Amino acid sequence: MRKTVTLECVETGERLYITSKNTRNNPERLELKKYSQKLRRKALFRETK
Repeated sequence: MRKTVTLECVETGERLYITSKNTRNNPERLELKKYSQKLRRKALFRETK
């Protein structure tokens, strides 16, 4: 049921975070605001396929 996904920063392209999501409840791509070390601030991270 749960699927492991990698989160990639929209601005820098770095892949820093790995999380899991329930594909039945959230079929669309996951978007979270997380901390980016390169930018030194919170940025939008999107699920990669």
